Amino acid sequence: MLLFILGVAVVVVGLALSIGLHEIGHLVPAKLFGVKVTQYMIGFGPTLWSKRKGETEYGVKAIPMGGYISMIGMFPPGEDGQVRGASTGFFQTLVQEGEPQRKPGRMATMVEEARQASADTIGHGEDHRAFYRLPVFKRIIIMLGGPAMNLVIAVVLFAILLMGFGVAQPSTTIGSVSSCVLPATSQRTSCAADDEAAPGAAAGLRPGDRLVSINGNAISSWDESTEIIRTSAGTPLNVVVERDGTRQNLTVTPRLTERYIYDADGTQVTDAAGKPAVESVGFVGIGPAGQLVRQPASAVLPAVGENIGAVVHMIAHLPQRLVDVANAAFGPGERDPNGPISVVGVGRVAGEIASIDAIPVASKVASLLGLLASLNIALFVFNLVPLMPLDGGHVAGALWEGLRRFVARLFGRPDPGPVDIAKLMPLTFAVVIVLGAMSLLLVYADIVKPVNLFG
Repeated sequence: MLLFILGVAVVVVGLALSIGLHEIGHLVPAKLFGVKVTQYMIGFGPTLWSKRKGETEYGVKAIPMGGYISMIGMFPPGEDGQVRGASTGFFQTLVQEGEPQRKPGRMATMVEEARQASADTIGHGEDHRAFYRLPVFKRIIIMLGGPAMNLVIAVVLFAILLMGFGVAQPSTTIGSVSSCVLPATSQRTSCAADDEAAPGAAAGLRPGDRLVSINGNAISSWDESTEIIRTSAGTPLNVVVERDGTRQNLTVTPRLTERYIYDADGTQVTDAAGKPAVESVGFVGIGPAGQLVRQPASAVLPAVGENIGAVVHMIAHLPQRLVDVANAAFGPGERDPNGPISVVGVGRVAGEIASIDAIPVASKVASLLGLLASLNIALFVFNLVPLMPLDGGHVAGALWEGLRRFVARLFGRPDPGPVDIAKLMPLTFAVVIVLGAMSLLLVYADIVKPVNLFG
């Protein structure tokens, strides 16, 4: 139990540091560009601790589900250059001097409230330090600073993982020996007393034996041994293994049995009827022991790219993935191990990794580093989604403003001014509701029907 808690704590602390560094990625360029930053907070909700340094309050809040920095003047005034009076609710009547009383709709009120809240952050003589006053490229740099920091963290963690610990790969050492022969189509997962002994067990192969050669062919990788065995059903093979420092000669005769077919990507192949396809191959009943193989520096960026691609693919199919999660959480189905999980699910996986006795300490550390690296990739990609209030939404608004101003200059038109992204507040509100509902669904699913990665 103690190791489980330790694993959860590692991820919680790692996630908090990742969020803190993400916000520093926003904070540093904002201050360099002269924007007044009033708050730097880790978490949401009630403040647990804070300290003011200069014009910025730094603190930690009760709910560690994110973070933020508060910059003055996030939204420009309306098209008429004025901010109307503040309202206290969606249905509050707005009264403008010289105009008849009118009741705006909820969306219009949300926009005015956002503008007013932004205007209220700008003190006397501070308008030149407002975020919306910055050139487009500076606003983009500030908003991309957070995701960029997560990307840097991920690259560093992947470098430590791949170059320091290595990647788990099959070795030429036998890790498991099956007791009997069970075809792929068998419904049983354990051996019965009258089952035929597997060829490897019958020949005396043991876990820990290192394959040296098969029929005189030197074995330098597990795939080489597998290729020989699969094509040698019924043919006795002279297998040389190294056991406890000495070499032993054994005779193994692979048995013909059925195995499922997988393509190069590891996806199970199906036949014309949609059923899993099988093939008859030679079978000995041995499995490889894993080993950590250190990778060169050139392997780091491709690994990061693969993870980015996987997260992009998941986000692109997120609606269907969430439907699958809901069906599993409220029905009898199982969760997809490759599907989305919440912070609760990530913490559970980390705790299980830390508490498995069969895993060496080095492998546990490597697995936790890989988990944190993947989390930072997820933060990087998700924050680039071009929807408010995500960083990508602010970047999209700045790019649209830059494009409008470029076109105006190109055709000799007046400067159209800043883009009024406050008009997107209704959409922002909807996105927040959707994200909140998604988070609640994933947390619920991770409690009642957690992803099973370890059997």
